[in-house]
Amino acid sequence: MIELYPAIDLLGGRVVRLRQGDYADETEYGTDPVAMARGFADAGTPWIHVVDLDAAKSGDPINRPVVAAIAAAVQGTSRVQTGGGVRSVDDARQLADAGVARVVMGSAAVRDPAVVALASEVVPVAVGLDHRGGELSVHGWTKGSGVMLDEAYERFLTADVFVITDIGRDGMLEGPDVEGLTRSAELAGAPVIASGGVSSLADIEVLATIPGLGGVITGKAVYEGRFTVAAGLAALARAQGAGR
Repeated sequence: MIELYPAIDLLGGRVVRLRQGDYADETEYGTDPVAMARGFADAGTPWIHVVDLDAAKSGDPINRPVVAAIAAAVQGTSRVQTGGGVRSVDDARQLADAGVARVVMGSAAVRDPAVVALASEVVPVAVGLDHRGGELSVHGWTKGSGVMLDEAYERFLTADVFVITDIGRDGMLEGPDVEGLTRSAELAGAPVIASGGVSSLADIEVLATIPGLGGVITGKAVYEGRFTVAAGLAALARAQGAGR
């Protein structure tokens, strides 16, 4: 079952999107992320993907109260998956206590895979593997890690899912890396959530054909009016129905 994850990226409490992860190239899409999340939930999405961009860059979780407010607002309707600055078991525990259903660990996971196993005892963990040309990036996408994407999956045996982001496509509306995501879904030992480049309902329908894919994150395409969350959900349902 492939599920839709509309994204809310938080910077100073505002809803923004960055172009290719560049903090100097942001577009603001709103100042009320809780209302936006409630709208996504009302449209029927099972998940909402929240990213604390401030914490991802600095480690300071200034948006954590907003994340908690989002989780409370959609409780019973949608589950919240959140990442950005989740660097320790204590971070994971605090987010779980705030109502988050799954945390995303990226830089910390790449640096110390053991922290994923420990955090997984507290709350389900998505391992965020963000890459440029196959090399994983860390610290808010500002540095290369020297670790290659294809080599990373076996390090995280307790991962609930893997969130794969092609940074070069993120926020560009140029289409997802279907070939790369297909390879990731074959290699990963857990479902893969695709992130980056989704620009149309056709992109969603193509992604829905990838065996082993567990979800699709969409952000800018929704904010720019390319399609609605309801339309994205319908496209996924159609594509999966056709594939049966």
